[in-house]
Amino acid sequence: MKTNQIGLDLGGNQEPNGDFLQFERIITDRGSKYSVTGGKVSGKEDIKTLLKRLTRDKKYAKATHHSWAARVSKDGQIWEVKNDDGETGAGGVILRILQKQNWVNTVVVVTRWYGGKKLGPDRFKHVQDATVYWCNHH
Repeated sequence: MKTNQIGLDLGGNQEPNGDFLQFERIITDRGSKYSVTGGKVSGKEDIKTLLKRLTRDKKYAKATHHSWAARVSKDGQIWEVKNDDGETGAGGVILRILQKQNWVNTVVVVTRWYGGKKLGPDRFKHVQDATVYWCNHH
């Protein structure tokens, strides 16, 4: 997990109301299924805790990918971290949405269960749509 400092926190940010909010099976395409989970975090340990909580559920433990991104505001700086979990570029898609919508102290995880057929570029749209769904329904 590589953390990058990206600059000053100038305010005007959104933060989650709670530590864990999950929407299951919001997207299905060619057998693949997507869910999205997110919550409030203040650092690496909170991110690890949320990921562990998610994968304690056997259904989620069997998922193919748990791509995620987080933004944390601390001491006037914003720190960002992302992880594709084998879904190349997915963490970056999640992070860009969090940046665009000014979410901080937030982690969002998009979970995919591979359905046996490659989705090509549609997989990025699904990751994007799942992230936006979480942001809009939080």
